[in-house]
Amino acid sequence: MTQSAYPPDGSTQGADPACGVPPASADPAKAVPTPSRRSFLRSGGMLSMSSLMGTAALMAPAGDAKAATEWAEHFQKNYRLMTADEKKEARQRLERRYTQEYGKTVSVDTTEAQPGMLMGYALNVRKCIGCRRCVKACVEENNQSRGARPGERIEWIQVLRMERGEFKSDKMNQGYPEGLGIQVGGNAYSPAGQVLEGQYFYEPEKVPEKDATYMPIACMQCEKPPCVKVCPVRTTYREADGPVVIDYNWCIGCKMCMNACPYWARRFNLTTPVLPKQDMNPVTHYLGNRPRMRGVVEKCHWCLQRTRHNRYPACVEVCPVGARKFGNLLDPESEVSKVLERKNVFRLKAELNTFPKFFYFYD
Repeated sequence: MTQSAYPPDGSTQGADPACGVPPASADPAKAVPTPSRRSFLRSGGMLSMSSLMGTAALMAPAGDAKAATEWAEHFQKNYRLMTADEKKEARQRLERRYTQEYGKTVSVDTTEAQPGMLMGYALNVRKCIGCRRCVKACVEENNQSRGARPGERIEWIQVLRMERGEFKSDKMNQGYPEGLGIQVGGNAYSPAGQVLEGQYFYEPEKVPEKDATYMPIACMQCEKPPCVKVCPVRTTYREADGPVVIDYNWCIGCKMCMNACPYWARRFNLTTPVLPKQDMNPVTHYLGNRPRMRGVVEKCHWCLQRTRHNRYPACVEVCPVGARKFGNLLDPESEVSKVLERKNVFRLKAELNTFPKFFYFYD
């Protein structure tokens, strides 16, 4: 039998007051709960978190919204795991910070994917004139960095310039060895047909140029995106309505998604993005065109701030020749569905089985 810690008469003589535990009272109202290790650690953790948050708020300069909210952003969940209230809190926090930072009223939309919607895109390669208005419109609409130093200029859309050519009989004997054209034919030294190895940057006096074809490339919004498979923190994922998005707050900048993408569609913020206050587009989406930070990856998302409110992406609206088509792939009457039904359509690097929702076609 275990000996009692107290004498039978209930006195505490001889007991060490420094380590003694008071007896449990028969009255539940007077019972003293015994703290467990788990509850102690939990309370200590909450205290530490509260202390950090409070310290951050005290250290932040008065009126500096960015410094005061960065700590809260660091501790927030992955966007997909947030509750509706947590998403609302994150949205309001960003709106307050961006509004103060850029000196204009900024909205951060959190509209979810709409049921029955699967976004699709089609581009008429024959019509494109290489003016690159789509590139500029995309930069302005989606708050991309536009600095002059290396790493500060980001463009989600690239327009390739490809030369057109043909096989000619007068080049038959111009190969190697000279006059024979056996080992290397003469037509090898000039473009034949259309080649993908085009120029990324070109500055012609006017477009379209003679004997040139232009092929814009951006994110293909794959049905089986390889970039999503390799992300170690699951910060990039495919939305229900089609676009592949990025939760910028969870991106660790490992660039694995960039290496996995076969379409050169992702960009990395090597430096702090250069976004002048007067040029900042205040209509943003949390998973879309809200301002990014240094060390994160970004990409095209088909202008979620527009398309989830029944508007065209900026590049579609600005195209002067109507080469770009956008719509719901599940709607047989949409523009993009009609293109797939009636035109000769191909997908870039279809052999990789990424199943892009970005299609090219010819008239």
